[in-house]
Amino acid sequence: MGDFSIGCCCRRRKSKSWRSRDGGSKDRIMAHDGIKTVEVEKLVEGSSGSVLRICIVTWNMNGQVSYMDLAEIVGNDRKFDLLVVGLQEVPRVNVAQLLQETLIGTHSLMGESVMQSLQLFVFGPKNYELFLEEFRVDNYAVGGFGGLIRRKKGAVAVRIGFKGVNMLFICCHLSAHARNVEERNSELRHISHSLFSKNQNPYSRPSHITVWLGDLNYRIEGLDTHPVKDLIHHDLHGMLTSKDQLLQEAERGQIFNGFCEGNLEFKPTYKYDVGTSIYDTSHKVRMPSWTDRILFKIERHGDVDAMLHSYESIDKIHSSDHKPVKALLSLKPN
Repeated sequence: MGDFSIGCCCRRRKSKSWRSRDGGSKDRIMAHDGIKTVEVEKLVEGSSGSVLRICIVTWNMNGQVSYMDLAEIVGNDRKFDLLVVGLQEVPRVNVAQLLQETLIGTHSLMGESVMQSLQLFVFGPKNYELFLEEFRVDNYAVGGFGGLIRRKKGAVAVRIGFKGVNMLFICCHLSAHARNVEERNSELRHISHSLFSKNQNPYSRPSHITVWLGDLNYRIEGLDTHPVKDLIHHDLHGMLTSKDQLLQEAERGQIFNGFCEGNLEFKPTYKYDVGTSIYDTSHKVRMPSWTDRILFKIERHGDVDAMLHSYESIDKIHSSDHKPVKALLSLKPN
């Protein structure tokens, strides 16, 4: 998609294998050309010091903030070098400061890219200055904001060079409603072509990896809400994933060509009754959907190996109508 879709997906490791979303045989590439599904691999302790571990979180906060929820997102197991947190519908509070308070003793804020309620933060180890080679930010608005929580749509992005690895992180919030598929596709293309397109730094090197995270707002369609709620408990990986708009559009070649994503083994992250883990019981009875996603792509094939160690939602957080999604990646320069 756009300028950030060039190149191949994650390198296929000889000792590892891809697994299809339909549960088919291993050691084969999935049928559709868009998003490749990768298995979660166990994190091996004592890995080489050249491995860079990145914890990535996306969460639509729905205009609410809770220090305890932010602490839960960060977690106590700090087995990562970088923490990348992308937030949507952020209230008028200093979330960076709250996150920093949860990370005291281990990580410091390296920088941020903020556009009203759409915010992206990168935290690194206390001595990150020794390894930081580049840090640049940009944003792109696609319109659509209002109300008390200023629901800004578009993307915020960070380019970072750290320990010899060049990374691009893009946090986006796209148009809502199931019917607006083409609008979301168009927004992704405009964002992709526009970020970092002005005043390019001639000394900036191409990214080894691009990571998209955020509330992409693609929905489950073609099913009724009540049967979907039943399928969530009985057939999460079959019928439901086949009705996911994001995977459908990628298979059509419209978006995210060559990107990777972990298996959707967690329940749809939207829409919940606030304060619960119960799907929408309002008169609108909104369709549960995987609106919140984390995708990644190796841009310079052969330069870096990428491995996904976790891809999950945090169900115990109840302050929003969305559940946060969290991933752990390790990158190893070749």
